[in-house]
Amino acid sequence: MAENSANTEIRPFRVEIPQADLDDLRDRLARVRFADELPRDQVTAGEPAGPVQPGWEYGVPVSFVRDLVARWRDEYDWRAQEARLNAVPQFTTEIDGQLVHFAHVRSPEPDATPLILTHGWPNTFAEYLDLIGPLTDPRAHGGDPSTAFHVVIPSLPGFGFSGHTTEKGWGAARTADAWHELMRRLGYDRYGAHGNDAGAIVSPEIGRRHPDAVIGVHVNQIFSFPSGDPAEFEGLRPEDMQYLQFLQQFVEHAIHDRAQQAQPQTLAHALADSPSGQLAWIGQLLGGVPDPDTILTSASIYWFTNTAASSARFYYENAHEEKATEPTTFPIGLASFAYDFRPLRRFAERDHTNIVHWNEYDRGSHWAAHDAPDLLVADIREFFAKLA
Repeated sequence: MAENSANTEIRPFRVEIPQADLDDLRDRLARVRFADELPRDQVTAGEPAGPVQPGWEYGVPVSFVRDLVARWRDEYDWRAQEARLNAVPQFTTEIDGQLVHFAHVRSPEPDATPLILTHGWPNTFAEYLDLIGPLTDPRAHGGDPSTAFHVVIPSLPGFGFSGHTTEKGWGAARTADAWHELMRRLGYDRYGAHGNDAGAIVSPEIGRRHPDAVIGVHVNQIFSFPSGDPAEFEGLRPEDMQYLQFLQQFVEHAIHDRAQQAQPQTLAHALADSPSGQLAWIGQLLGGVPDPDTILTSASIYWFTNTAASSARFYYENAHEEKATEPTTFPIGLASFAYDFRPLRRFAERDHTNIVHWNEYDRGSHWAAHDAPDLLVADIREFFAKLA
């Protein structure tokens, strides 16, 4: 990481979107021109073979966008969501020339473990709001006070309230260095890390690059894929081959990953100008989240901060930064949820030599913080208790 700016001040932050921006959004939502699509009876019926919802074979359907646009325009209360966000102490600071926004909640338990949680795309720091209480104050939530955490939840550079990135190079490695500096700046010399989606790429990099400071890394995904060597497939069980098939379909369906790696700026012109387009683009991954207001809050944050382009650049930068090839050695733990792709342990152990925790659950999705928060909290507690 480049030398830190001399400006290390930590400043309080509140989300305060001007009313003119809300009025502009409502006006745009009243004038949406929806895309055309094939008649429903022309789209493949029945359960798909992969992670695609029926009716979504061609991508996000008009019905999904139309319904959420109507809710966004007529029912969704941004000010109520804004108050919910502002109920959490938030701050900004400058690290390596980049504004970094973060929430920071200290536990009432003095011996709590510092923990930095990194969200994914197209989520925001709000991904973890509902986990703050149980993690910081387990005594008040039926848990063991010895499993308490001081929680830090930053917004990835270029995402949401961290604002636009203005330099090249903000991939996982540079972000990991910034997160280490953030924790050091907050007075945490030793800490744990958790991540989901993009956060599950950043968090292991913190452990790799700052092993003396990181107690352990807990993730929802381990991105260990076949190398192409046929010998890697010898002896795999039938269920392992099914996992690999699902993984292949998951990767093929992840158009956001390929598009944002290849040309992050091209699509961003449409997203910066069309809230319904922004909604559809993030809906490809957030569409299964049970609460529609969770999707609309994420869309609103991207829209109001105009960070479609800068968040997409994370994919490009991460794809082009030099990758370490040696296996990691820090303690790592996995919580794998039912409706997410599951890594094969054979490949995970090739890339990580110190896997100390591996749980697979029969519910929850790629966004477990939203649809299986109880399982995720319990798993984070269990992992770090092993390292105490």
